[in-house]
Amino acid sequence: MWVGHNLADDAAVVRFAADGERGLVLTTDVITPIVDDPATFGAIAACNALSDVYAMGGAPRYVLNLAFFPDDQLPLAVLREILAGAAEICGRAGALVVGGHTVRDAEPKFGLAVTGEVERARILSNTRAEPGQALVLTKALGTGVLGSAIRAQSATAAEIDAAVASMTTLNAGALASARRYRVTAATDVTGFGLLGHLRNILRGSGLAARVDMAALPVLPGVLPRIREGKVPGGSKANLRFVDGWLRREGDEDPALTLLAADAQTSGGLLLCVHEDDADALVDSLRAADLPAARVGQLLAPTDDLAVQTMILDFTGADG
Repeated sequence: MWVGHNLADDAAVVRFAADGERGLVLTTDVITPIVDDPATFGAIAACNALSDVYAMGGAPRYVLNLAFFPDDQLPLAVLREILAGAAEICGRAGALVVGGHTVRDAEPKFGLAVTGEVERARILSNTRAEPGQALVLTKALGTGVLGSAIRAQSATAAEIDAAVASMTTLNAGALASARRYRVTAATDVTGFGLLGHLRNILRGSGLAARVDMAALPVLPGVLPRIREGKVPGGSKANLRFVDGWLRREGDEDPALTLLAADAQTSGGLLLCVHEDDADALVDSLRAADLPAARVGQLLAPTDDLAVQTMILDFTGADG
């Protein structure tokens, strides 16, 4: 086993080839519905599950469907649409659907068990970040807030379209851009939020970080909703968990802090890239229609800066 669960990496990686140069990437993820349309839900769930493989630097190869479905309450046509939406995304990713399993459940849930492939030298694990590297985020934040609004039927059509477009965008293109530059570590920003997943990298690599709060890319409508107190419980729990590692500088905007902790579904990649390559990487990602931004920097720990400390820099924020 080259990468296990001890440092909260996004997936496990185990040796596959006899020459010791290739590994299998193994992961699984299951979510509850975020949108009403079954095919769109299947597509989002598939993107979300496949993302872990890209976060490790790999390519997805084979998937198993994992469906939990109330067939005594909903017609099987709904399940077929969920599977079709997922299959379309898997086809786009070049991953073959080879089977799956279905469980009768009172609440619909869907996800994938994914097997991918990666060269050992190209694994982007949590242990490979370096001090001085820039942090680049490839997607906008806020799907947790908008997901709650969609469930409450209070989201606007524009907000729904933006959230769905983000959540159904594979991270394959982001990884392809990253490969052209000196990116050594990565994670996908999902349920633990940006700060939670960044903390995993800092823990794995023994580093601290500065986060430029004004630079965080955000989906439309999210910040006003946060300021109105419409924040999912999971996002609040994320902030409580990481709060002991946070240091605020400047006048804090609590909405931006909650945004950085918002629990994402099918979020972007957080890339650790050599400082000299950061701007070119952002340009490459934006040329691929990704709302990428440079959002911070990795720091070496000091006597005054403990490992896993995240400095939230609000000096450039409007407040």
